Amino acid sequence: MSEKNHSGNLPPKSTKPKNETIVNSLLSATLVGLSANKIEVEATFTKGLPGFSVVGLVSSDIQESKERVKSSLLTNEFKFPPLKITVNLSPSDIKKRGTHFDLSIALLIALQKKSLDESELYVFGELGLDGRVKSSSTLFPLILSLKEQGILKRAIVPKEAMPHLSHIAGVEFIAVETLTEAIAILKNKSYQASTQKFTYQADSLTINNQTYYDEVSIESDFIDVKGQNIAKRAALISASGMHNFMMEGNPGCGKSMIAKRLKDILPPLKEEDMLTIAKHQFLDGTTPTFSPKRPMRSPHHTATTASIFGGGSTQARIGEVALAHKGILFFDELPHFSKNILEALREPLQDRKVNISRVSSKVEYEADIMFVAAMNPCACGNLLSKRKACRCSEQEIKRYKNRLSDPFLDRIDLFVVMQEISAEDKKGISSKEMKNMVNRSFVIQKNRGQENLNGKLLEHEIEKFCILSKEAESILFSAIERFSLSHRSLGSIKKVARTIADLEASKDIEKGHILEALSYRKR
Repeated sequence: MSEKNHSGNLPPKSTKPKNETIVNSLLSATLVGLSANKIEVEATFTKGLPGFSVVGLVSSDIQESKERVKSSLLTNEFKFPPLKITVNLSPSDIKKRGTHFDLSIALLIALQKKSLDESELYVFGELGLDGRVKSSSTLFPLILSLKEQGILKRAIVPKEAMPHLSHIAGVEFIAVETLTEAIAILKNKSYQASTQKFTYQADSLTINNQTYYDEVSIESDFIDVKGQNIAKRAALISASGMHNFMMEGNPGCGKSMIAKRLKDILPPLKEEDMLTIAKHQFLDGTTPTFSPKRPMRSPHHTATTASIFGGGSTQARIGEVALAHKGILFFDELPHFSKNILEALREPLQDRKVNISRVSSKVEYEADIMFVAAMNPCACGNLLSKRKACRCSEQEIKRYKNRLSDPFLDRIDLFVVMQEISAEDKKGISSKEMKNMVNRSFVIQKNRGQENLNGKLLEHEIEKFCILSKEAESILFSAIERFSLSHRSLGSIKKVARTIADLEASKDIEKGHILEALSYRKR
Protein backbone atom coordinates (compact mmCIF):
# COMPACT_ATOMS: atom_id res chain seq x y z
CA MET A 1 0.00 0.00 0.00
CA SER A 2 1.57 3.33 -1.09
CA GLU A 3 2.05 6.18 1.29
CA LYS A 4 0.00 9.34 0.83
CA ASN A 5 0.32 12.76 2.38
CA HIS A 6 -2.40 14.51 4.31
CA SER A 7 -4.06 15.69 1.10
CA GLY A 8 -4.15 12.10 -0.15
CA ASN A 9 -1.52 12.61 -2.92
CA LEU A 10 1.80 10.85 -3.54
CA PRO A 11 4.91 12.59 -2.05
CA PRO A 12 6.66 15.02 -4.39
CA LYS A 13 9.76 13.81 -6.45
CA SER A 14 13.25 14.82 -5.26
CA THR A 15 14.32 18.30 -6.35
CA LYS A 16 18.06 17.46 -6.09
CA PRO A 17 19.83 19.11 -9.08
CA LYS A 18 21.28 16.86 -11.74
CA ASN A 19 25.04 16.61 -12.13
CA GLU A 20 25.89 19.08 -14.91
CA THR A 21 29.07 18.73 -17.00
CA ILE A 22 30.67 21.78 -18.63
CA VAL A 23 32.84 21.09 -21.70
CA ASN A 24 35.08 23.63 -23.46
CA SER A 25 37.91 23.24 -25.94
CA LEU A 26 40.73 25.17 -27.64
CA LEU A 27 43.19 24.22 -30.40
CA SER A 28 46.92 23.66 -30.03
CA ALA A 29 49.46 21.31 -31.67
CA THR A 30 52.31 18.92 -30.99
CA LEU A 31 55.44 18.23 -32.99
CA VAL A 32 56.12 14.76 -34.41
CA GLY A 33 59.55 14.98 -35.99
CA LEU A 34 59.31 18.10 -38.17
CA SER A 35 55.55 17.89 -38.75
CA ALA A 36 52.94 19.47 -36.46
CA ASN A 37 49.74 17.59 -35.58
CA LYS A 38 46.63 19.54 -34.60
CA ILE A 39 45.55 18.82 -31.01
CA GLU A 40 42.21 19.70 -29.42
CA VAL A 41 42.60 20.62 -25.76
CA GLU A 42 39.27 19.95 -24.05
CA ALA A 43 38.26 20.25 -20.40
CA THR A 44 35.33 19.00 -18.29
CA PHE A 45 34.28 20.28 -14.85
CA THR A 46 32.17 17.84 -12.84
CA LYS A 47 30.94 17.77 -9.29
CA GLY A 48 32.77 15.40 -7.06
CA LEU A 49 36.00 15.15 -5.14
CA PRO A 50 38.15 18.13 -6.29
CA GLY A 51 41.00 17.04 -8.53
CA PHE A 52 42.99 18.01 -11.61
CA SER A 53 44.17 15.47 -14.21
CA VAL A 54 45.59 15.72 -17.72
CA VAL A 55 45.10 12.71 -20.02
CA GLY A 56 45.72 11.84 -23.67
CA LEU A 57 49.14 10.12 -23.93
CA VAL A 58 50.99 13.14 -22.53
CA SER A 59 54.66 13.44 -21.55
CA SER A 60 56.03 14.46 -18.16
CA ASP A 61 56.46 18.13 -19.16
CA ILE A 62 52.71 18.34 -19.83
CA GLN A 63 51.92 16.58 -16.54
CA GLU A 64 54.05 19.22 -14.81
CA SER A 65 51.93 21.93 -16.40
CA LYS A 66 49.27 21.29 -13.73
CA GLU A 67 51.46 22.97 -11.11
CA ARG A 68 52.37 25.88 -13.39
CA VAL A 69 48.70 26.43 -14.30
CA LYS A 70 47.55 26.30 -10.65
CA SER A 71 50.19 28.77 -9.54
CA SER A 72 49.63 31.21 -12.41
CA LEU A 73 45.86 31.24 -11.80
CA LEU A 74 46.13 31.67 -8.03
CA THR A 75 48.77 34.43 -8.23
CA ASN A 76 46.49 36.37 -10.58
CA GLU A 77 43.46 36.25 -8.23
CA PHE A 78 41.57 33.53 -10.08
CA LYS A 79 39.91 31.01 -7.81
CA PHE A 80 40.66 27.41 -8.64
CA PRO A 81 37.21 25.76 -8.96
CA PRO A 82 36.33 23.10 -6.30
CA LEU A 83 35.42 20.60 -9.02
CA LYS A 84 36.87 17.52 -10.64
CA ILE A 85 38.77 18.92 -13.64
CA THR A 86 39.74 16.60 -16.47
CA VAL A 87 41.80 17.94 -19.38
CA ASN A 88 42.07 15.73 -22.46
CA LEU A 89 44.48 16.25 -25.36
CA SER A 90 42.82 14.71 -28.39
CA PRO A 91 43.46 12.58 -30.43
CA SER A 92 44.64 10.35 -27.62
CA ASP A 93 46.77 7.99 -29.75
CA ILE A 94 49.41 10.64 -30.52
CA LYS A 95 52.25 11.19 -28.05
CA LYS A 96 52.20 14.85 -26.95
CA ARG A 97 55.10 16.80 -25.53
CA GLY A 98 55.93 20.44 -24.95
CA THR A 99 55.31 23.19 -22.40
CA HIS A 100 53.29 25.29 -24.88
CA PHE A 101 50.02 23.60 -23.75
CA ASP A 102 50.08 25.55 -20.44
CA LEU A 103 48.23 28.60 -21.75
CA SER A 104 45.38 26.70 -23.41
CA ILE A 105 44.81 24.59 -20.24
CA ALA A 106 44.81 27.69 -18.01
CA LEU A 107 42.36 29.53 -20.30
CA LEU A 108 39.91 26.61 -20.25
CA ILE A 109 39.94 26.61 -16.43
CA ALA A 110 39.72 30.40 -16.06
CA LEU A 111 36.81 30.59 -18.54
CA GLN A 112 35.01 27.43 -17.42
CA LYS A 113 31.59 29.12 -17.32
CA LYS A 114 31.96 30.82 -20.70
CA SER A 115 31.15 28.98 -23.92
CA LEU A 116 34.18 29.03 -26.23
CA ASP A 117 33.31 28.54 -29.87
CA GLU A 118 36.72 29.32 -31.40
CA SER A 119 37.02 26.74 -34.18
CA GLU A 120 40.08 28.31 -35.87
CA LEU A 121 41.94 29.91 -32.94
CA TYR A 122 45.16 28.19 -31.84
CA VAL A 123 46.75 28.88 -28.45
CA PHE A 124 50.44 28.46 -27.59
CA GLY A 125 52.48 29.49 -24.57
CA GLU A 126 54.32 28.29 -21.51
CA LEU A 127 53.27 29.86 -18.20
CA GLY A 128 55.52 31.24 -15.52
CA LEU A 129 54.45 30.83 -11.89
CA ASP A 130 53.47 34.52 -11.85
CA GLY A 131 51.28 34.23 -14.95
CA ARG A 132 53.78 35.49 -17.54
CA VAL A 133 53.44 33.86 -20.97
CA LYS A 134 56.77 32.49 -22.24
CA SER A 135 58.04 31.08 -25.50
CA SER A 136 59.59 27.63 -26.10
CA SER A 137 62.10 26.15 -28.55
CA THR A 138 59.44 24.13 -30.42
CA LEU A 139 57.07 27.06 -30.99
CA PHE A 140 58.57 28.27 -34.28
CA PRO A 141 58.74 24.78 -35.89
CA LEU A 142 55.16 24.09 -34.73
CA ILE A 143 53.67 27.24 -36.20
CA LEU A 144 55.69 27.06 -39.42
CA SER A 145 54.55 23.46 -40.00
CA LEU A 146 50.87 24.33 -39.33
CA LYS A 147 51.11 27.28 -41.71
CA GLU A 148 52.70 25.12 -44.43
CA GLN A 149 49.81 22.66 -44.02
CA GLY A 150 47.37 25.55 -44.51
CA ILE A 151 45.45 24.95 -41.27
CA LEU A 152 46.65 27.89 -39.16
CA LYS A 153 45.09 31.33 -39.69
CA ARG A 154 45.03 32.88 -36.20
CA ALA A 155 46.96 32.15 -33.00
CA ILE A 156 47.49 33.53 -29.50
CA VAL A 157 51.25 33.45 -28.90
CA PRO A 158 53.80 34.83 -26.39
CA LYS A 159 54.84 38.39 -27.17
CA GLU A 160 58.49 37.48 -26.57
CA ALA A 161 58.32 35.04 -29.52
CA MET A 162 57.24 37.69 -32.04
CA PRO A 163 60.78 38.64 -33.22
CA HIS A 164 60.98 35.06 -34.58
CA LEU A 165 57.34 34.43 -35.49
CA SER A 166 57.12 37.68 -37.49
CA HIS A 167 59.10 35.88 -40.22
CA ILE A 168 56.09 33.66 -40.88
CA ALA A 169 53.75 35.53 -43.22
CA GLY A 170 50.05 34.74 -43.64
CA VAL A 171 49.23 34.10 -39.96
CA GLU A 172 47.36 36.54 -37.69
CA PHE A 173 49.31 36.58 -34.43
CA ILE A 174 47.69 37.86 -31.23
CA ALA A 175 50.67 38.52 -28.94
CA VAL A 176 50.18 38.39 -25.16
CA GLU A 177 52.50 38.95 -22.21
CA THR A 178 50.38 37.61 -19.34
CA LEU A 179 47.64 35.09 -18.65
CA THR A 180 45.31 37.92 -17.55
CA GLU A 181 45.75 39.58 -20.94
CA ALA A 182 44.93 36.33 -22.78
CA ILE A 183 41.79 35.82 -20.64
CA ALA A 184 40.57 39.34 -21.44
CA ILE A 185 41.09 38.76 -25.17
CA LEU A 186 38.98 35.58 -25.15
CA LYS A 187 36.30 37.12 -22.91
CA ASN A 188 35.87 40.21 -25.08
CA LYS A 189 36.78 38.56 -28.40
CA SER A 190 39.16 41.47 -29.02
CA TYR A 191 41.48 39.76 -31.48
CA GLN A 192 43.90 42.54 -32.34
CA ALA A 193 46.69 41.15 -34.48
CA SER A 194 50.31 42.11 -33.89
CA THR A 195 51.63 44.65 -36.39
CA GLN A 196 55.23 43.46 -36.04
CA LYS A 197 56.48 42.41 -39.48
CA PHE A 198 60.00 41.36 -40.38
CA THR A 199 62.01 42.97 -43.17
CA TYR A 200 65.15 41.16 -44.32
CA GLN A 201 68.25 43.35 -44.12
CA ALA A 202 69.90 41.68 -47.10
CA ASP A 203 70.39 42.05 -50.82
CA SER A 204 67.61 40.54 -52.89
CA LEU A 205 66.98 39.61 -56.49
CA THR A 206 63.77 38.54 -58.19
CA ILE A 207 63.83 35.84 -60.87
CA ASN A 208 60.60 34.52 -62.44
CA ASN A 209 58.50 36.14 -59.66
CA GLN A 210 60.55 34.41 -56.94
CA THR A 211 62.62 36.53 -54.53
CA TYR A 212 66.03 35.32 -53.41
CA TYR A 213 68.08 36.83 -50.58
CA ASP A 214 71.85 37.15 -50.44
CA GLU A 215 74.42 38.32 -47.92
CA VAL A 216 77.95 39.08 -49.04
CA SER A 217 80.17 38.84 -45.96
CA ILE A 218 83.63 37.39 -46.43
CA GLU A 219 85.00 35.97 -43.19
CA SER A 220 87.93 34.12 -44.80
CA ASP A 221 89.10 35.08 -48.28
CA PHE A 222 90.19 32.70 -51.07
CA ILE A 223 92.91 35.21 -51.90
CA ASP A 224 94.76 33.92 -48.81
CA VAL A 225 95.07 30.48 -50.43
CA LYS A 226 98.26 30.67 -52.49
CA GLY A 227 98.56 28.44 -55.54
CA GLN A 228 96.11 25.50 -55.75
CA ASN A 229 94.47 26.98 -58.87
CA ILE A 230 92.90 23.66 -59.89
CA ALA A 231 91.38 23.15 -56.44
CA LYS A 232 90.05 26.72 -56.35
CA ARG A 233 88.52 26.25 -59.80
CA ALA A 234 86.84 23.05 -58.59
CA ALA A 235 85.62 24.90 -55.49
CA LEU A 236 84.06 27.58 -57.72
CA ILE A 237 82.27 24.93 -59.80
CA SER A 238 81.16 23.13 -56.65
CA ALA A 239 79.67 26.30 -55.11
CA SER A 240 77.96 27.37 -58.35
CA GLY A 241 76.02 24.12 -58.72
CA MET A 242 76.09 22.86 -55.09
CA HIS A 243 78.08 19.80 -56.22
CA ASN A 244 79.60 17.31 -53.76
CA PHE A 245 83.35 17.90 -53.63
CA MET A 246 86.37 15.95 -52.34
CA MET A 247 89.99 17.07 -51.95
CA GLU A 248 92.98 14.76 -51.50
CA GLY A 249 96.43 15.98 -50.60
CA ASN A 250 99.33 16.11 -48.17
CA PRO A 251 98.79 17.59 -44.70
CA GLY A 252 98.94 21.41 -44.73
CA CYS A 253 98.37 21.86 -48.47
CA GLY A 254 95.19 23.93 -47.94
CA LYS A 255 92.30 21.46 -48.02
CA SER A 256 90.60 22.79 -44.90
CA MET A 257 91.32 26.40 -45.91
CA ILE A 258 89.42 25.93 -49.17
CA ALA A 259 86.54 24.08 -47.49
CA LYS A 260 86.02 26.78 -44.86
CA ARG A 261 86.01 29.54 -47.48
CA LEU A 262 83.34 27.84 -49.56
CA LYS A 263 80.49 28.95 -47.26
CA ASP A 264 81.06 32.63 -48.15
CA ILE A 265 80.55 32.16 -51.90
CA LEU A 266 77.44 29.94 -51.93
CA PRO A 267 74.33 30.96 -53.96
CA PRO A 268 71.41 33.04 -52.59
CA LEU A 269 68.45 31.52 -50.71
CA LYS A 270 64.70 31.93 -51.01
CA GLU A 271 62.63 32.72 -47.93
CA GLU A 272 61.14 29.21 -47.59
CA ASP A 273 64.64 27.72 -47.38
CA MET A 274 65.72 30.29 -44.77
CA LEU A 275 62.70 29.39 -42.62
CA THR A 276 63.46 25.65 -42.92
CA ILE A 277 67.07 26.28 -41.83
CA ALA A 278 65.75 28.30 -38.87
CA LYS A 279 63.31 25.48 -38.01
CA HIS A 280 66.18 22.99 -37.85
CA GLN A 281 68.23 25.36 -35.67
CA PHE A 282 65.34 25.78 -33.22
CA LEU A 283 65.06 21.99 -32.96
CA ASP A 284 68.77 21.90 -32.14
CA GLY A 285 68.20 24.36 -29.30
CA THR A 286 69.97 27.31 -30.95
CA THR A 287 68.52 30.72 -31.80
CA PRO A 288 68.71 31.39 -35.55
CA THR A 289 69.72 34.71 -37.09
CA PHE A 290 67.38 34.31 -40.10
CA SER A 291 70.29 35.28 -42.30
CA PRO A 292 70.49 34.26 -45.98
CA LYS A 293 73.88 32.75 -45.17
CA ARG A 294 73.87 29.01 -45.84
CA PRO A 295 74.95 26.86 -42.87
CA MET A 296 78.17 24.89 -42.61
CA ARG A 297 78.58 21.91 -40.26
CA SER A 298 81.89 20.15 -39.70
CA PRO A 299 81.59 17.27 -37.19
CA HIS A 300 84.73 15.60 -35.86
CA HIS A 301 85.54 12.09 -37.07
CA THR A 302 85.00 10.77 -33.52
CA ALA A 303 81.31 11.86 -33.63
CA THR A 304 78.72 9.12 -33.13
CA THR A 305 76.26 7.96 -35.76
CA ALA A 306 73.36 9.40 -33.73
CA SER A 307 74.97 12.85 -33.48
CA ILE A 308 75.54 13.00 -37.25
CA PHE A 309 72.23 11.58 -38.48
CA GLY A 310 70.04 12.24 -35.45
CA GLY A 311 68.55 9.76 -33.05
CA GLY A 312 67.71 8.98 -29.45
CA SER A 313 66.10 6.09 -27.61
CA THR A 314 62.71 7.74 -27.01
CA GLN A 315 62.65 10.99 -28.98
CA ALA A 316 64.40 11.38 -32.33
CA ARG A 317 66.74 14.39 -32.21
CA ILE A 318 68.09 16.31 -35.17
CA GLY A 319 71.66 15.57 -36.30
CA GLU A 320 74.49 17.30 -38.17
CA VAL A 321 73.30 16.18 -41.62
CA ALA A 322 69.88 17.83 -41.23
CA LEU A 323 71.44 20.93 -39.62
CA ALA A 324 73.51 21.33 -42.81
CA HIS A 325 70.30 21.51 -44.91
CA LYS A 326 70.81 23.89 -47.88
CA GLY A 327 74.43 24.33 -46.83
CA ILE A 328 77.72 22.46 -46.44
CA LEU A 329 78.47 19.28 -44.51
CA PHE A 330 82.27 19.10 -44.25
CA PHE A 331 84.09 15.89 -43.26
CA ASP A 332 87.77 16.47 -42.62
CA GLU A 333 90.01 13.37 -42.44
CA LEU A 334 87.28 11.45 -44.28
CA PRO A 335 88.66 7.88 -43.98
CA HIS A 336 88.81 8.23 -40.18
CA PHE A 337 85.01 8.39 -39.97
CA SER A 338 83.46 5.04 -39.14
CA LYS A 339 82.40 2.75 -41.97
CA ASN A 340 78.79 2.82 -40.70
CA ILE A 341 78.64 6.61 -40.94
CA LEU A 342 80.12 6.74 -44.44
CA GLU A 343 77.76 4.08 -45.78
CA ALA A 344 74.73 5.62 -44.05
CA LEU A 345 75.62 8.93 -45.70
CA ARG A 346 74.78 7.46 -49.12
CA GLU A 347 71.02 7.86 -48.52
CA PRO A 348 70.96 11.62 -47.75
CA LEU A 349 73.43 12.28 -50.58
CA GLN A 350 71.07 10.51 -52.97
CA ASP A 351 67.59 11.27 -51.59
CA ARG A 352 68.28 14.57 -49.78
CA LYS A 353 66.56 13.47 -46.59
CA VAL A 354 67.34 11.58 -43.38
CA ASN A 355 65.00 8.88 -42.05
CA ILE A 356 65.24 7.94 -38.37
CA SER A 357 63.31 4.86 -37.32
CA ARG A 358 62.71 3.98 -33.69
CA VAL A 359 60.23 1.64 -32.01
CA SER A 360 58.21 4.61 -30.77
CA SER A 361 58.67 6.99 -33.70
CA LYS A 362 59.65 7.38 -37.34
CA VAL A 363 60.98 10.80 -38.32
CA GLU A 364 62.05 12.30 -41.63
CA TYR A 365 64.30 15.37 -41.84
CA GLU A 366 65.11 17.39 -44.96
CA ALA A 367 68.82 17.19 -45.77
CA ASP A 368 69.58 18.86 -49.10
CA ILE A 369 73.30 19.21 -48.49
CA MET A 370 76.48 19.97 -50.37
CA PHE A 371 78.97 17.39 -49.12
CA VAL A 372 82.62 18.49 -48.94
CA ALA A 373 85.37 16.13 -47.82
CA ALA A 374 89.13 16.26 -47.32
CA MET A 375 91.54 13.35 -46.95
CA ASN A 376 95.23 12.50 -46.92
CA PRO A 377 96.56 10.18 -49.64
CA CYS A 378 97.65 7.64 -47.01
CA ALA A 379 97.71 7.13 -43.26
CA CYS A 380 100.98 9.05 -42.75
CA GLY A 381 99.97 11.66 -45.34
CA ASN A 382 103.22 11.73 -47.36
CA LEU A 383 102.37 9.44 -50.29
CA LEU A 384 102.18 12.31 -52.81
CA SER A 385 105.05 14.31 -51.32
CA LYS A 386 108.21 14.93 -53.31
CA ARG A 387 110.13 15.98 -50.20
CA LYS A 388 109.01 13.51 -47.50
CA ALA A 389 109.14 9.71 -47.62
CA CYS A 390 105.92 7.79 -47.10
CA ARG A 391 106.12 5.45 -44.08
CA CYS A 392 103.11 3.32 -45.05
CA SER A 393 103.29 -0.18 -46.53
CA GLU A 394 101.23 -1.07 -49.59
CA GLN A 395 98.85 -3.02 -47.39
CA GLU A 396 98.35 0.00 -45.07
CA ILE A 397 97.68 2.31 -48.04
CA LYS A 398 95.18 -0.16 -49.46
CA ARG A 399 93.45 -0.59 -46.10
CA TYR A 400 93.29 3.21 -45.66
CA LYS A 401 91.67 3.81 -49.06
CA ASN A 402 89.37 0.80 -48.85
CA ARG A 403 87.46 2.53 -46.06
CA LEU A 404 85.72 4.45 -48.86
CA SER A 405 83.46 2.22 -50.94
CA ASP A 406 82.79 2.75 -54.65
CA PRO A 407 79.02 3.35 -54.14
CA PHE A 408 79.88 6.13 -51.67
CA LEU A 409 82.50 7.71 -53.95
CA ASP A 410 80.07 7.46 -56.87
CA ARG A 411 77.91 10.12 -55.19
CA ILE A 412 80.71 12.72 -55.25
CA ASP A 413 80.88 14.91 -58.37
CA LEU A 414 84.28 16.60 -58.10
CA PHE A 415 87.62 15.04 -57.07
CA VAL A 416 90.82 17.09 -56.86
CA VAL A 417 94.34 15.99 -55.95
CA MET A 418 95.96 18.99 -54.27
CA GLN A 419 99.40 20.23 -55.27
CA GLU A 420 102.26 20.40 -52.82
CA ILE A 421 103.04 23.84 -51.39
CA SER A 422 105.73 25.75 -53.29
CA ALA A 423 107.61 28.98 -52.56
CA GLU A 424 106.57 30.19 -56.01
CA ASP A 425 102.83 29.97 -55.20
CA LYS A 426 101.06 33.31 -55.65
CA LYS A 427 97.75 34.77 -54.58
CA GLY A 428 94.93 34.25 -57.04
CA ILE A 429 91.24 34.99 -57.32
CA SER A 430 89.41 36.56 -54.35
CA SER A 431 86.23 35.35 -52.65
CA LYS A 432 84.34 38.45 -53.83
CA GLU A 433 85.19 37.70 -57.47
CA MET A 434 84.18 34.05 -57.01
CA LYS A 435 80.93 35.09 -55.32
CA ASN A 436 80.02 37.30 -58.28
CA MET A 437 80.67 34.42 -60.68
CA VAL A 438 78.55 32.07 -58.54
CA ASN A 439 75.66 34.57 -58.54
CA ARG A 440 75.82 35.03 -62.32
CA SER A 441 75.69 31.26 -62.74
CA PHE A 442 72.78 31.10 -60.26
CA VAL A 443 70.75 33.62 -62.29
CA ILE A 444 71.39 31.63 -65.49
CA GLN A 445 70.18 28.39 -63.84
CA LYS A 446 67.03 29.98 -62.46
CA ASN A 447 66.22 31.77 -65.72
CA ARG A 448 66.41 28.37 -67.41
CA GLY A 449 63.48 27.33 -65.22
CA GLN A 450 65.38 25.06 -62.82
CA GLU A 451 63.92 24.50 -59.37
CA ASN A 452 67.09 22.66 -58.33
CA LEU A 453 70.64 23.85 -58.91
CA ASN A 454 72.80 21.79 -61.28
CA GLY A 455 74.35 19.56 -58.62
CA LYS A 456 70.90 18.51 -57.35
CA LEU A 457 69.18 17.87 -60.70
CA LEU A 458 66.95 14.79 -60.84
CA GLU A 459 67.20 12.20 -63.64
CA HIS A 460 64.49 13.74 -65.84
CA GLU A 461 65.90 17.23 -65.22
CA ILE A 462 69.34 16.17 -66.43
CA GLU A 463 67.84 15.17 -69.79
CA LYS A 464 65.92 18.45 -69.98
CA PHE A 465 68.61 20.95 -68.98
CA CYS A 466 71.97 19.29 -69.80
CA ILE A 467 71.92 19.65 -73.59
CA LEU A 468 75.19 18.55 -75.21
CA SER A 469 76.58 19.66 -78.56
CA LYS A 470 77.29 16.85 -81.04
CA GLU A 471 81.04 17.07 -80.41
CA ALA A 472 80.56 16.97 -76.62
CA GLU A 473 78.18 14.02 -76.97
CA SER A 474 80.75 12.12 -79.02
CA ILE A 475 83.45 12.66 -76.38
CA LEU A 476 81.10 11.52 -73.62
CA PHE A 477 80.22 8.32 -75.48
CA SER A 478 83.94 7.57 -75.86
CA ALA A 479 84.46 8.18 -72.13
CA ILE A 480 81.68 5.71 -71.26
CA GLU A 481 83.52 2.92 -73.05
CA ARG A 482 87.00 3.92 -71.93
CA PHE A 483 86.34 4.52 -68.23
CA SER A 484 83.40 2.10 -67.74
CA LEU A 485 81.23 4.92 -66.32
CA SER A 486 78.19 3.98 -64.28
CA HIS A 487 74.80 5.56 -64.93
CA ARG A 488 75.23 7.73 -61.82
CA SER A 489 78.75 8.81 -62.89
CA LEU A 490 77.45 9.74 -66.32
CA GLY A 491 74.76 11.96 -64.80
CA SER A 492 77.34 13.51 -62.46
CA ILE A 493 79.65 14.42 -65.37
CA LYS A 494 76.74 16.02 -67.25
CA LYS A 495 75.77 18.09 -64.20
CA VAL A 496 79.34 19.31 -63.63
CA ALA A 497 79.69 20.15 -67.34
CA ARG A 498 76.40 22.08 -67.17
CA THR A 499 77.78 24.21 -64.32
CA ILE A 500 81.04 24.83 -66.19
CA ALA A 501 79.01 25.94 -69.22
CA ASP A 502 76.94 28.28 -67.02
CA LEU A 503 80.09 29.87 -65.60
CA GLU A 504 81.06 30.65 -69.19
CA ALA A 505 77.49 31.74 -70.07
CA SER A 506 77.23 29.02 -72.73
CA LYS A 507 73.75 27.88 -73.73
CA ASP A 508 74.79 24.29 -74.54
CA ILE A 509 77.47 22.03 -73.12
CA GLU A 510 80.46 22.11 -75.46
CA LYS A 511 83.54 19.92 -75.93
CA GLY A 512 85.72 21.89 -73.50
CA HIS A 513 83.10 21.70 -70.75
CA ILE A 514 82.86 17.91 -70.99
CA LEU A 515 86.64 17.51 -71.03
CA GLU A 516 87.02 19.64 -67.88
CA ALA A 517 84.19 17.75 -66.16
CA LEU A 518 85.90 14.44 -66.99
CA SER A 519 89.16 15.74 -65.46
CA TYR A 520 87.42 15.99 -62.08
CA ARG A 521 86.22 12.38 -61.97
CA LYS A 522 87.67 9.91 -59.45
CA ARG A 523 90.55 7.92 -60.93
